[in-house]
Amino acid sequence: MTIASMSPQAALPSPTTAVWQLGPLPVRAYALCIIVGILVACLVTEYRLRRRGVAPGAVLDIAVWAVPAGIIGARIYHVITSPEKYFGAGGDPMKAFAIWEGGLGIWGAVAGGAIGAWIAARQLGIPLTVVADALAPGLPLAQAIGRFGNWFNNELFGGPTTLPWGLQVHRMDPDNPGHALRDDTGQPILEPGLFHPTFAYEAIWNVGVAALVFLLDRKLRLGRGRAFALYVMGYTAGRFWIEMMRTDEANTILGVRLNVWTAGLVFLGALIYFLRVRGPREYMIPLNATAVPAVPAAPTTSDVSQVDLSAREPGPRPADVLTLNILSRRGRTI
Repeated sequence: MTIASMSPQAALPSPTTAVWQLGPLPVRAYALCIIVGILVACLVTEYRLRRRGVAPGAVLDIAVWAVPAGIIGARIYHVITSPEKYFGAGGDPMKAFAIWEGGLGIWGAVAGGAIGAWIAARQLGIPLTVVADALAPGLPLAQAIGRFGNWFNNELFGGPTTLPWGLQVHRMDPDNPGHALRDDTGQPILEPGLFHPTFAYEAIWNVGVAALVFLLDRKLRLGRGRAFALYVMGYTAGRFWIEMMRTDEANTILGVRLNVWTAGLVFLGALIYFLRVRGPREYMIPLNATAVPAVPAAPTTSDVSQVDLSAREPGPRPADVLTLNILSRRGRTI
């Protein structure tokens, strides 16, 4: 009798393969999920940037910097917080570069991506807060899609459960990464029992966060990075309780997983920013535009404010560089 035969039927099966060979090229599900997530985030961000007056295609210029910086940051965070896997007894330092095998930390991804986006935004003449607010609903959607890479890898699941959506988990072959370990009859070996599909919990939560940010941003017309802060609060609130359900190895502080502490601290930081920062939503208009968007002249008591920052920047600027106009009107779309 094999381990697989002793395991009850699961409502949620797991794949037995996470990598396929396309000739000499390995195609990894984890990488595909990340790529699809990035594409979705770029599409959402492009749409929202254009609604804010940014020139078409700006998201590609931003992604060229933000995506590599985000991946590097994500890997650095993972390696720093799990050093024993690479530098401890029996660890392989070269494995620190094997990102296709999994191991990307969202905290490092956001930090690294923010640095890359800041560099690109400066080159384009766009405030980073405009980029961040445009990205706010797209990023959790990207994270939701990326979590399915963990499903393919049979990793980051929770503790045992008897719930009808319990997850079937395969024991993966350490000598053949991306493939389930098989018994003498060639059948994939399952871990006994069912487990909480924490990857699915986080994916569903992230879709909800994306919807929350989109709807509240549309209703409240958030600006100055507050839509992004709302995303951070929503994501960390979910990550806090989902992280405590996970059973994979992790470093702890006072018996609590490191990522739980991180989620709590980041949530508080985002909450403080959201409550303290105020200001109208930011829009962009081309420097060579013949007229600003049709906004009626406002008396001194109006809640419409405009600040043209182009006059503050000395020296010539290319005609296609964008300048910031801050426009805000309660209850109406500009």
